[in-house]
Amino acid sequence: MRILVLGSGAREHAIILALRSEDAEHAIFAAPGNAGIASDAHLVDLDPNDPEAVTAFAGLEAIDLVVIGPEAPLVAGVADALRVRGIPVFGPGKAAAQLEGSKTFAKRVMDAAGVPTGRAVRAVDSAAVAAALDEFGAPYVVKADGLASGKGVIVTSDRAAAVGHAAAFLASGAVLVEEFLDGPEVSLFFLSDGDTVRPLSPAQDYKRLLDGDEGPNTGGMGAYSPLPWLAERFGGEDEFVDLVTREIAEPVIRQLDSEGTPFIGLLYAGLILTDTGVKVIEFNARFGDPETQVVLPRLVDPLSQLLLAAASGTLESFPRPAFADATAVAVVLASEGYPVAPVTGYRLDGTDDAAEVDDVHLAHAATARTDGGLVTTGGRVLSVVALGTTFREARDRAYEAIELIELTGGQYRTDIAARVVEA
Repeated sequence: MRILVLGSGAREHAIILALRSEDAEHAIFAAPGNAGIASDAHLVDLDPNDPEAVTAFAGLEAIDLVVIGPEAPLVAGVADALRVRGIPVFGPGKAAAQLEGSKTFAKRVMDAAGVPTGRAVRAVDSAAVAAALDEFGAPYVVKADGLASGKGVIVTSDRAAAVGHAAAFLASGAVLVEEFLDGPEVSLFFLSDGDTVRPLSPAQDYKRLLDGDEGPNTGGMGAYSPLPWLAERFGGEDEFVDLVTREIAEPVIRQLDSEGTPFIGLLYAGLILTDTGVKVIEFNARFGDPETQVVLPRLVDPLSQLLLAAASGTLESFPRPAFADATAVAVVLASEGYPVAPVTGYRLDGTDDAAEVDDVHLAHAATARTDGGLVTTGGRVLSVVALGTTFREARDRAYEAIELIELTGGQYRTDIAARVVEA
């Protein structure tokens, strides 16, 4: 199969590594990719957010499947342009991608579908923000209504910080002020062909920069999968997944289909387990990062066949995807100054040694190769991903590997999956 993957992050590298692991001779292209992806795919010099450029390349190279990784190409309508040309694409069209591109749109769809979520007020000026903050009280939750590359949310007990966060986004659009929901969070992915829904395995990510869930929100500093502690409340992971599929994913997919905006691609449900039940924090319209890095290495079924089935409307013929019993832990290495002002251009050493640790691989994100070797190009540099028969084994391997990597000012959390190991 000839596959084009759009994106340049660790998520896209994880997707490509999963495709490469199959017993098939795929020709994989990536645009724009990164230094790590360059070892596993043919890099293409094109703008992934340009519908015409992507469609032209896919037609010229007889691409069998386009996989859209990040959110920006979805909101730009790249999937729509490909479908007009009859090219299978895994990713929703521009209208359905509003599920991520607009928090207001997502709240409306959830309300229409009867999906449980927190109360929210859409605010377009500082007075409305202040009134909503007073209504809900602390802790305060403020979200940019549109895309913000994982940095549009603040959860704080500092009212001034909440007001300041809102002000930073009001200049370019509305914000949502939401009630605070308390409980453990779970990320769960669903494949959809517009009608049929197939769940993947749940994961938990770490959004705060520092150990103990301190510091600012980030795009994600690590993750692990599966979630054995779900058994305490739901009887098992399968029972939890069945519940969320039935009460959240399927109603949302049906609602979008009834509105003439079928969702074809990956529905990411960010969930919180409150005392009154499972509720949705947010939806994304693509694979999550860093959860993808721990979910896909455990996938038993060929990823290419599942993605093509979703893109082609034949997902019904596939059973629920199967996952290995292995545990997976991912630790993100970030640049100095991330997430506020990442310092880039620093040399990255020791990656080959890290990848030599048993059952460890690296998913590159913000890396480039120069004459002097690898250098950093952004905030989250790479994910160190480890598999094991137990969480302790996987976690030990991940940290053994990341300690071999040298990056001036590099930062990473030291408590990824620590709670599940202790439990």
